[in-house]
Amino acid sequence: MQGSIFFCTFAAAMNEHDIEMRAQRAVELFKQGYNCSQAVFTSCADLYGITDESLALRLSASFGGGMGRMRLVCGAASGMFMLAGLQNGSCTPHDNDGKMANYAFVQQLAGEFKGKYGSLICGELLGLAPKGQCNVQLDLDPRPAERTQEYYEKRPCPEMIAEAVRIYLRSL
Repeated sequence: MQGSIFFCTFAAAMNEHDIEMRAQRAVELFKQGYNCSQAVFTSCADLYGITDESLALRLSASFGGGMGRMRLVCGAASGMFMLAGLQNGSCTPHDNDGKMANYAFVQQLAGEFKGKYGSLICGELLGLAPKGQCNVQLDLDPRPAERTQEYYEKRPCPEMIAEAVRIYLRSL
């Protein structure tokens, strides 16, 4: 991927102020009603040539609520992982070295996020299940929660969204 060198160089040149501005943009997107994955992914997608915000929002829409509100992998973490694919994802079917490099990067990001919050699982992060005991349930209510002031006050999501952006951008 010829363009990824440019994007990597551009992103790596970001200073802490620029990183914080993107982290705060992600929080703003969440507070506007977008899910965690949309907020993280969309706040950085332009670094990879995705300047159509509606495209970025659609690409990342399914990963909110722990993947389709199943409370599995945290949407903020999923947004980071999608960005990692744009940064250095393999485009060749048998590029095992490229796949390995990308998987290593995703594992690094996951380790930093889990190290800070104790889990990558949405249900655990929200306190809906004890850490290490979240089970897959495919019959959950798919309706998103009503976004009220109370919703935002009890959710740890804004902090995790901002931190996911910081972790990602500082890892480049």
